[in-house]
Amino acid sequence: MKPGLKLVIGIVLGLIVLLGIVLDFTFSPLPLKQTPLSFSLQPGSSLKSGAAQMRQAGVLEDVASFVLMARLLGKTRQIKFGNYQLEKPLSRFELLRIVTSGRSEQSQITLVEGATFAEFRTRLNAHPDLRHDSASLSAKEILQRIGADESSAEGLFFPDTYNFSSGSSDLRLLQRAHELMRQHLACVWEKRVPDLPLVTPYQALVLASIVEKETGREDDRQMIAAVFINRLELGMRLQTDPSVIYGLGEKFDGNLRRRDLLADTPYNTYTRSGLPPTPISFPGLASLQAVTHPATSKALYFVARGDGSSHFSSSLKEHNQAVRRYQLK
Repeated sequence: MKPGLKLVIGIVLGLIVLLGIVLDFTFSPLPLKQTPLSFSLQPGSSLKSGAAQMRQAGVLEDVASFVLMARLLGKTRQIKFGNYQLEKPLSRFELLRIVTSGRSEQSQITLVEGATFAEFRTRLNAHPDLRHDSASLSAKEILQRIGADESSAEGLFFPDTYNFSSGSSDLRLLQRAHELMRQHLACVWEKRVPDLPLVTPYQALVLASIVEKETGREDDRQMIAAVFINRLELGMRLQTDPSVIYGLGEKFDGNLRRRDLLADTPYNTYTRSGLPPTPISFPGLASLQAVTHPATSKALYFVARGDGSSHFSSSLKEHNQAVRRYQLK
C-alpha cells in the first residue's frame, strides 16, 4: 500500500474515531447525582453563566465543553431563565435544547410576586399539562403531602417560573416551590442586619409579604420595609391596608371602607398590634431582602403619590400634609 494512501486511511479512521467521541459526548446521558434534579437559571444569564449555574447544581461536570458544543451547534442565544426539573438523565444535546428553547421542550407555569395561595391553586388547577393530584386536597393536606411543617400555606412558595415535563404532578411542583422559598428565606435570614424586631425567619416572611403588597416602585421597597420595622420597634400598629383586605377575604368588593378598618380580624393591623398570624401573599426575593436589610431611616409613615412611588414621613404632621397633597388634592 502506498504511503499516501495509508495516510489518507489513517486520517479517515482518526476522523471516524473523533466523530464517535463527539457523538458519544453529545448524546450520552449525563451522570446526574439524583433524579428528579431541580436547578434555576437566573434572568439575564448568558450561555456561559447558565452553564456555570448548572454545574453548581450538579447537572454538568464541565462548563467549557458544554459551551463549545453550543457554539458549534449555533445555539449561543440567551438561555431561558426559570426553575427547571429533570425527571431522568438526559444528554447534553437534550439539555441544551431545553434551556435554549424553554417552553418548546417543557411546559411552564409562573408564580408571580404578591399572589395568594388561592390564586396560585386556581392557576395550577387550570394548567393542562399538569397532573392535578392536589385538586381534591385541602391546604393542610397539601402541606402534609409535600412535607411542610407550617400550619398555613400562604407565603410558603417562592415566586418564579417553573419548567416541568408534561404530566408532572402539581404536588411535585409545589414541593419544589416550597423548597426554593425555604432556601431563599434561610439565606436572607442568616445575612440579616442585627437588632431587627423579628424573632424568627417566619416573621420575616410575614413582613415581606406585606412589603410585597405595599410596594409600587422598586426604589421604595427598602424604605417601606424600614417604616414597618420602625413601627414594630416602637410598638406602633402596622396599619397596612393589604393585610386588612386579606382578612376580609371574599367579603372585600374592591372598595376598602372605614367600617372595614374598624372590623376586628386576626389580619386587621389597625385594631391589632404586631404582625398578622401568617403571610398575606408570596413575597419575592427583593422583599425578603428588604425586611432583613431595611433602609436606614426614621420614617414612620408613607403615602402613595399617585405615580407608583411613595412619600415618606417621620412625623404625623408631615404625613397628614402629604395625605392632603397627594390623596385629597
